[in-house]
Amino acid sequence: MSTAHLSSRQLDAFIALAEQRSFTRAAGLCHLSQPAFSALIRALEDDLGLRLFDRSTRHVDLTPEGQNFLESARRIRAEISSALSAVRDAATLQRGRVAVALLPSLAAGWLPGVLAQYRAAHPGIEIDIADVLSEPCIDRVASGHADFALAAIRADTPALQAEPFCSDSFYLVCPAGHPLARRRKSAITAQDLAAWPFIHLARTSSVRQYLEAALHPQAMHTAMEVEQLATVMGMVRAGLGISVVPALTLFHFEQPGLVTRPLSLPGLTRQIYLVRRRDESLSVAAQALYALVMAQRP
Repeated sequence: MSTAHLSSRQLDAFIALAEQRSFTRAAGLCHLSQPAFSALIRALEDDLGLRLFDRSTRHVDLTPEGQNFLESARRIRAEISSALSAVRDAATLQRGRVAVALLPSLAAGWLPGVLAQYRAAHPGIEIDIADVLSEPCIDRVASGHADFALAAIRADTPALQAEPFCSDSFYLVCPAGHPLARRRKSAITAQDLAAWPFIHLARTSSVRQYLEAALHPQAMHTAMEVEQLATVMGMVRAGLGISVVPALTLFHFEQPGLVTRPLSLPGLTRQIYLVRRRDESLSVAAQALYALVMAQRP
């Protein structure tokens, strides 16, 4: 038996004839002339190498082989219908899934408003968000666990491509009564920052890496090193030190008793890149979110 030439039209004709037991009624249901319908059934039997129906002038009945094939034909037809429906739903953004990896500062401050717009337009799409540091962001794209990422690493490789997404300036954060709170941004130098206890983010963070590169060779007076921006905020607010953070994270520091001041130190700008797999198309759902993300860049 060969199934290489089975078509959905043949399956529809077979199921209709099996249920109607009449060439005339089955042909009408399939919107075919009776000769064309009969030819379709004959072609199916030829392809399968089996006689599926016993025909007489008054009756059409399934053969034992036809009866056995009926259950399989219904299952195959249902699977084809389900597959076509899923493809149509994906194409019209009724169903689907999109996965994005991005820096926690972007995930907490900028992304929620973008996702609210996307969800309102496409409520049937499942959204997977990984709020992780830059290297895990890149790893998730490379492994196929994320459609694209927003990271502070320009990951241009044979497998990945990066495009500039946005740039991020840096701000001093200090208690409201601190002497640096009264200084103009152009007057604050690396030496000024180094004169005070400093709350650092961990060395694995892009913020720390950009900051150390811009301040080098100036050594900082490190009071402590923490993992989370919310912890930086708490320590600075308690008067344990000052810090420097990107503009995209300032929502963490809009707190009573804290002051933020823009800095204009040479080289102190963080570049964010959108990273995706090279030469691979995004799904329809991912492409729609990608377009919105690019349109709503901070």
